[in-house]
Amino acid sequence: DSSFLHFHESDCDTRGSSSCESVISLNTEKILSQAKSLAEQKRFPFATDNDNTNEELAIAYVLIGNGLYDEAIRHFSTMLQEEPELVSAIYGRGIAYGKKGLHDMKNAELALFELSRVISLEPDHPEVFEQRAEILSPLGRISEALSDLTRAIQLQPSARLYRHRGTLYFISEDYATAHEDFQHSLELNKNQPIAMLYKGLTFFHRGLLKEAIESFKEALKQKADFVDAYKSLGQAYRELGNFDAAAESFQKALLLNQNHVQTLQLKGMMLYHHGSLDEALKSFKRCLQLEPYNEVCQYMKGLSHVAMGQFYEGIKAQTKVMLNDPLPGQKASPEYLKVKYLREYSRYLHAHLDTPLTEYSIDTDLPGNFKDHWAKNLPFLIENYEEQPGLQPHIKDVLFQNFESYKPDVQDLICVADHLGSMMQYETPGFLPNKRIHRAMGLATLEVMQAVQRTWANSKIRMNGKSRLMQWRDMFDIAVKWRRIADPDQPVLWLDQMPARSLSRGFNNHINLIRGQVINMRYMEYFEKILHFIKDRILVYHGANNPKGLLEVREALEKVHKVEDLLPIMKFNSKTRDGFTVNTKVPSLKDQGKEYDGFTITITGDKVGNILFSVETQTTEERTQLYHAEIDALYKDLTAKGKVLALSAELGEADAVCNLILSLVYYFYNLMPLSRGSSVIAYSVIMGALMASGKEISGKIPKGKLVDFEAMTAPGSEAFSKIARSWMNLKSISPSYKTLPLISETFPTLRTMIEVLNTDSSHCFKKTIIVV
Repeated sequence: DSSFLHFHESDCDTRGSSSCESVISLNTEKILSQAKSLAEQKRFPFATDNDNTNEELAIAYVLIGNGLYDEAIRHFSTMLQEEPELVSAIYGRGIAYGKKGLHDMKNAELALFELSRVISLEPDHPEVFEQRAEILSPLGRISEALSDLTRAIQLQPSARLYRHRGTLYFISEDYATAHEDFQHSLELNKNQPIAMLYKGLTFFHRGLLKEAIESFKEALKQKADFVDAYKSLGQAYRELGNFDAAAESFQKALLLNQNHVQTLQLKGMMLYHHGSLDEALKSFKRCLQLEPYNEVCQYMKGLSHVAMGQFYEGIKAQTKVMLNDPLPGQKASPEYLKVKYLREYSRYLHAHLDTPLTEYSIDTDLPGNFKDHWAKNLPFLIENYEEQPGLQPHIKDVLFQNFESYKPDVQDLICVADHLGSMMQYETPGFLPNKRIHRAMGLATLEVMQAVQRTWANSKIRMNGKSRLMQWRDMFDIAVKWRRIADPDQPVLWLDQMPARSLSRGFNNHINLIRGQVINMRYMEYFEKILHFIKDRILVYHGANNPKGLLEVREALEKVHKVEDLLPIMKFNSKTRDGFTVNTKVPSLKDQGKEYDGFTITITGDKVGNILFSVETQTTEERTQLYHAEIDALYKDLTAKGKVLALSAELGEADAVCNLILSLVYYFYNLMPLSRGSSVIAYSVIMGALMASGKEISGKIPKGKLVDFEAMTAPGSEAFSKIARSWMNLKSISPSYKTLPLISETFPTLRTMIEVLNTDSSHCFKKTIIVV
């Protein structure tokens, strides 16, 4: 008769029936027979040479297997009273404490205590180190868990141990080391779809998207119905900017599991950023049916509604996110941080749906502190903030407009805009084509063209309730207006219109090129160019401050081919030991010989995998004034030459005008005067102003090139003009542009702008596009 049976019978009276039911309902015979076979085969850890002891131990292990952890603990404890160093009982009790639940710290501490005792008695058993690591890692004690797994691997390497350790390195964001472990694991056992998925994720998180895609495909070869692998493959294609391949992968994941919330969320996000708002909304609604408290889906549902002009539904969804206050000590989600700004902005837009766009200005209407906090993505803590009025019932939501309901010349206008907008698309990993942005910026290009033509013909324009001659900022404001309404999630604000206090501190436009092990794919093309510039600056620095060591530095620099190769050179000088910054310079056209601050390159770190390589533009008041003076002078010159060009048609004039447009935008790119969207706004101004001068861009932006970075890394405005013209392939403008209706009169309000961005233009492929 087993002591375990007596133990429970005596215990039932004092603890009430519930503790007994689970035991009694289990067939005692069954437990004993399972234990007997376990004991005979010694199929449990640290079996002894004594058959009776083994049978007692086996009973407790069977209890663990049946989820009866308290009973197992009591059984092991009874045995340990008689034999305090019975390793199998200590180990089993440790396992049982762990399985009881680590949410109770007492269980965790007891489990760790028991496993540590086993290690002190039997230090050469890898499974004990692995078990201890499994308890340490959920407690956040990752480094201790890693050293346990390393010890286990030293004792007896296995595919499982490498996979387990790789997962912990992955959680710690040490993707390179994690990758090595998953690789070792797969060498020991090829057929492991989960290890292959994780190997792909180690590439994905380092920006190595093509390698990630190969691994995800390999995981799918091993397990054809692997939902997570299809989801990750879709996300990798989306990051690469390949919409069709991403959509196909997400679709396959949802065919396998139509309720896979993460895939629905990611698919919805991708559709939103592709400009397919209607389709995105379907994904977010489905996601919320399955998970009503999903903050990302709730926020994106509200955003999609607002972007399409459905303010009532949009604000309702936003309010639900606002009510989801983080618990004390809990970090607020990005959606929670952004939602109040979006709600206030949504109310403002709704109130102005039918006000002529020429009669108000978002930059002057929105409170300064609100704009400042929104642009910097700070928590919504604004003193004495007066909320925007609630929705006015007499202002109706935007209704859907059929493409056919527009007059034929407006239909032509929309099709031309779609074509022009697609010419601005970057063919670089990380840039997903966005049809809505294409439409908006195509319309912006045409409106800039029309406004510039009118200005060169001495016509005035109406802005912010006043009629006057157009200035350079008005020209950019046309594009700003369209970029804002295409995606209301992003604050597209003029930085020099911020409150004086924040202007004096300056705004930083910051881009990480390499952060730790994460490489920013978008800017890969520019790493070499920036590295070359840094090497030149290091030589100049050492030439001035360390002439004796110059030869050594020069020799060391010849071996520098990638960013991490600079780390040893940083050690040559105590001032640069922890890192250094290098400033680019932008030469003035107005005052020959004068230079302005461009952007700042920073490199810090002490070893590979711990580098920060970043660029940032600091928009201070003083720097802004210097750039404005430069742009003012160029705009004045451009207007004068444009007026001459409007009267004559000399080729030399057109060429001079083209160079002035590109020079003006060169300074705009280097100034980065907007909180978001500077790049596409500037390019639409280039396209529109060139069209006003009779020239049209027919060439696409080359693969890997980013126009803003071309301007920022060019040695001067002439060099930028030369590079830009090399791909623009300028040709004479089609006369049919002159017959297009005026954009400012066709879409005079926010309502009409949202309507035209919502309308489906698949008919454009059937029409003959007049610019092609």
